[in-house]
Amino acid sequence: MSFYENTLVAKQDLPKSELEKIKEKYSDLINNTSGKLIKVEEWGLLNLATKIKKYNKAFYIHFKFEGSKITLNEIKIKVDTSIIRHLIVKYKNLDTENEYFKKER
Repeated sequence: MSFYENTLVAKQDLPKSELEKIKEKYSDLINNTSGKLIKVEEWGLLNLATKIKKYNKAFYIHFKFEGSKITLNEIKIKVDTSIIRHLIVKYKNLDTENEYFKKER
């Protein structure tokens, strides 16, 4: 199994409950397809560099997990209409200590 990061970019007009459903859906998907969810980061509502489908801002949800090809195929198939972009990156070693987009309170 390999380490992966999956970043989801969701529409800016989604309610908080819908964001929680997305987070729960992908967490369950990873855990139920021979994967192991390591960490979930909510980066919040951020400005986009360029417009995507008429949106200037979007919610970012970042998953760090360990998985196989089966896990990746299921994630690619299950992208729904509230997600405007997604990116999956493979790593040899996964950094779970740093959160680069964590907002200071």
